[in-house]
Amino acid sequence: MRWRRLVMWGIGGVLVLGLLVSQGFVRVQVDVDANPAQAIDLFGRDDDAAGAQSPDPKPFWNESASAAPAAALPNGAPNFADLAEKVSPGVVNIQTSRSLSPEVPRQFEEFLPFFNFPRGQQKVPSLGSGFVISSDGYIVTNNHVVEEVDTINVAFLDGTELEAKVIGRDPKTDIALIKVDPEKPLPALPLGDSEKVRPGEWVVAIGNPFGLSHTVTAGIVSALGRNIGQGPYDDFIQTDAAINPGNSGGPLLNLGGEVIGINTAINPRANTVGFSVPINVAKTILPQLRSSGHVTRGWLGVYIQQITPDLAEAMDLGQESGALVSKVDPAGPAAKAGLERGDVILEFDGTAIGEMSELPRVVAAAAVGKKVDVLVIRDGKRRTLTVVLGELDQPELAAAAQDPEGPMAFGMRVQNVTPEIAEQLGLEEPGGVVVVQVEPGSPASEAGLRRGDVILEAGQGSVKDAADLHSRLEAADKGVLLFVRRGDVTSYVALKRPQEQG
Repeated sequence: MRWRRLVMWGIGGVLVLGLLVSQGFVRVQVDVDANPAQAIDLFGRDDDAAGAQSPDPKPFWNESASAAPAAALPNGAPNFADLAEKVSPGVVNIQTSRSLSPEVPRQFEEFLPFFNFPRGQQKVPSLGSGFVISSDGYIVTNNHVVEEVDTINVAFLDGTELEAKVIGRDPKTDIALIKVDPEKPLPALPLGDSEKVRPGEWVVAIGNPFGLSHTVTAGIVSALGRNIGQGPYDDFIQTDAAINPGNSGGPLLNLGGEVIGINTAINPRANTVGFSVPINVAKTILPQLRSSGHVTRGWLGVYIQQITPDLAEAMDLGQESGALVSKVDPAGPAAKAGLERGDVILEFDGTAIGEMSELPRVVAAAAVGKKVDVLVIRDGKRRTLTVVLGELDQPELAAAAQDPEGPMAFGMRVQNVTPEIAEQLGLEEPGGVVVVQVEPGSPASEAGLRRGDVILEAGQGSVKDAADLHSRLEAADKGVLLFVRRGDVTSYVALKRPQEQG
């Protein structure tokens, strides 16, 4: 019976050993040259040569045979990497901040005394993009990126950061010109010709979306001449290159590295529907922004509407092109030249008017005081009238005369409210002074004053003019209480005298 037990134990041992080998707990190596076999214990250690086996040097992935990328991409696709490397040094990220004074209704404080309402000035940061157009520091961006901000910092691809100042702004086209003072010439991007752009062309957008600096996206021109309801001069390039918040003011480039548009607006429901201001629009206004800080546009003095097929048939026009005059401003240049309601403007200064929306753009681009011929249809007959163009807009706020002694105390400049400025600001009558400049970091800035604010009172007394305000501020020992109007809201502002430095 003993030999049966030995057989059973032997069979059981073989089965256990086979199970351990099959599960990998024991590895047996047998040399074919009759060398002694080796066994590795259950913990995977080789007592004679631990780790003697080296890993396979060949990777398990498909390795490229060349270390450098192909010079030409398949199927004629463009190499966006070369383009991005070329132009990115001329693209900048713009960081701005502005001060906000939270207004909390008094009744809220009375009924919720336990709640900690915000007080004082709060700095609100914002992000945008821009691009260098001249080596001495001029940079183009959107007006809404730098409008009513206290500070502007510009960051370049190489890590350089510089403070910038606003040279000029044009809210109607959403274009702004700012400037930095570089220590060395900057890489400027060349401006292309947006009139040559065609739908379907490859384009690249570079900017600062969501704070992700120098992000590169690519797509095509989806359409031209888009009107998105932003204003009378809408003429946008539509692109499917991804544009997101923070891309505003950045360049839209063709494959030659030329700027053909300024990225300005998006459809919030899709990141592949973006809009750019054609660069040719910017070319017409940048010289004015540099020289005067604002844009002066021609004024015809008519209200117009689109000619529909029904209108064309009812008026027996025989065509649907042109702009139908629905009203003539009696004080405008058109009235003086003899234009009448019902006239259809076909040409302006030699430029054919195909769509109604084309007329405001060509009129605005014409020089103030220029004599232009306007071709109209009236009662089925064509006639040409000569118009001397007026000025569409007064400057938003003319700069105050420079004080030879530098900025006024408290870090702001003001000018008297003239009847023209009162009308522009919606004031019932002239009076007080209007703020035309606020220095970042000054007491006026810390108090929340902005360009365009109207100071009505100082020290609980009415302000007659700029000289009156200046004397009141100079006489204030610690500060002065101002009564200010901003839009339709009036409020008190405490203006503190800056601390003397010893």
